Amino acid sequence: MTSFFKNKKIKRKDELEIQEIFLDKFSEDKKDSISAFEKKIEVPLVKRKIYFLFGIFIILLILLFAKAFFFQIIQHKSLSVLAEKNRTGIYLIRPLRGIIYDKNFNQLVTNKTVFDLICEKNILPVFQKEREEEISEMSEILEIEVREIKEKIEASDEQIVLISENLPHQKFLEVSSKIDRFPGFRIEETNVRNYISGPKFSHLIGYTSKINREELQTHKDYGICDIIGKTGLEKFYEEILRGGVGFLKIERDALGKERKKEIIKNPKAGESVVLWLDSQLQEKITEVLEKNLKHFGLEKAAVVVMDSNTGGILSLVSFPTFDNNLFSQGADLKEFENLFKDPSNPLLNRVISGLYPTGSAIKPLIAVAALEEKIISSKKEINCQGRISLPSLWAKVPIVYHDWKEHGLTDMRKAIAQSCNVYFYTIGGGYKDFKGLGPEIIKKYLKTFGLENKTGIDLPEEKSGNIPDPEWKINSLGDEWRTGDTYNLSIGQGFLRVTPLEMAVATAALSNGGKILQPSLLEKIVDSEKNLVKEIQPKVIQELPFDQENLKVVKEGMRQAVASGTAVILNSLPKKVAAKTGTAQTSKEGFYHQWITIFAPYEEPQIVLTILIENVKEEQSVATLVAKEILEWYFAQ
Repeated sequence: MTSFFKNKKIKRKDELEIQEIFLDKFSEDKKDSISAFEKKIEVPLVKRKIYFLFGIFIILLILLFAKAFFFQIIQHKSLSVLAEKNRTGIYLIRPLRGIIYDKNFNQLVTNKTVFDLICEKNILPVFQKEREEEISEMSEILEIEVREIKEKIEASDEQIVLISENLPHQKFLEVSSKIDRFPGFRIEETNVRNYISGPKFSHLIGYTSKINREELQTHKDYGICDIIGKTGLEKFYEEILRGGVGFLKIERDALGKERKKEIIKNPKAGESVVLWLDSQLQEKITEVLEKNLKHFGLEKAAVVVMDSNTGGILSLVSFPTFDNNLFSQGADLKEFENLFKDPSNPLLNRVISGLYPTGSAIKPLIAVAALEEKIISSKKEINCQGRISLPSLWAKVPIVYHDWKEHGLTDMRKAIAQSCNVYFYTIGGGYKDFKGLGPEIIKKYLKTFGLENKTGIDLPEEKSGNIPDPEWKINSLGDEWRTGDTYNLSIGQGFLRVTPLEMAVATAALSNGGKILQPSLLEKIVDSEKNLVKEIQPKVIQELPFDQENLKVVKEGMRQAVASGTAVILNSLPKKVAAKTGTAQTSKEGFYHQWITIFAPYEEPQIVLTILIENVKEEQSVATLVAKEILEWYFAQ
């Protein structure tokens, strides 16, 4: 019993039963089993993630090294150039343009320095907000709308965009003092032409608008195509006047601000030109012409004065005129619009591009042709009764060709002096038993005198005249040539058209013994110190193989026109002159183009003066009045 109780223990509260031990053991084993199971599941997933991420890292690292190798090794050269270009800019320095002088070295044009504001698109801030702020602040300074600046920048395909040209002085000072705050903008110095007494010389000198970077050097990155164009001497002698460009290197920091400027090539100034032009004569002709046109209610005219022995152009005036400074220095768009829409066409150089029937001014050339062809002697007289008539092919009434008055018996000298139409109808187209020259021979001689050919003057846009003949009429009008057409040609009417300059060249040939001279504005080329570079020799295009006696007869007839004929108003001049007047019909009834062409002095010709005035009323004698006033002044000098 004792042993029984002895083997039995009383269970205390803090003691565990054996089954509990086994249960705890089971629970612990179960827990370990679950933990082991979880470990078998979770541990491989973590490792896979690590392996995956590590793999991506290795791939990215390989790509990074490959890209770095590509940029550093393969594209090293091209990227270095781009990097340097972003850091360094090469800009053109435009040269001073050559000066234009008259024969006495009076300066006709100067170079004026102006400043433009340009935008370099590739240097503008990358971030939109910063870019907007920079443009907005610049618009406030310039007092230009933000929208307008943005439109200019966005509309241009070029990297360099002109924002504002010819900055007013106050704006220039304000912008230049703050320009460091605007890396995307830059002030650029440029030169524009300032034409002294512009309207008086505009058709002769022409103009050049703002110099085009692309013209100076073909470099698209630096081109602003803001040039309107060039005309006149400025265009013809562009290569002489423009000089050679220089180059400026500008280095910038990472923010685009300028750090350093360096001229890597200095510009070379253009050479200057000295003209045959007498600027005082030019100004006097302009004054006289303007006064008389205004007095008679006229507006269109052309005057040219030429040295009859060299071909040098002493004066060239076309009316109406224009101010060439509008093109070189800029003008309001309304001013340009008015200029181009003006019905009187002030931009037309009437001396070299205006085409007109000559009227009787052609008669001395017809007279030379008749004498050379021996169809009439200078002393043979033709009876002028104020008209000549031909039978009509369609009507019973004959066709009548009128003279401006009855001249009676008329020889060649008198016919030139009195401008007898009947005489020239007869020697040109024939009448009854008298065989005239005919259109083909007339055309041959007129062309020999330089008509229907460009004179070769050193100005652009010259036109050549037209001498009609049967072939021309059938091809142009689909109509046959008639005797009446020859009559009209013989007195400078009908389809004949010439320029005032062509008429001056022909008149010079009469005066100088038959030399067809190439008219020239340029006398010599000089450097910036006025040292001679090149002298231009007069050019004789052709020496006419005419009998000097025949030329003498014609010159005597032209002298007689002044002594007692149609140009008698010139007889009071201090020196003797010879002249031929002309009155060409226009499409407007009662209005004529008036001509006078003169060589002077008569004994030893030095100059030719040719004047054309458009649409003059029949009773007015404007051309001879203008000629008289010009020559009075000229001889007084």
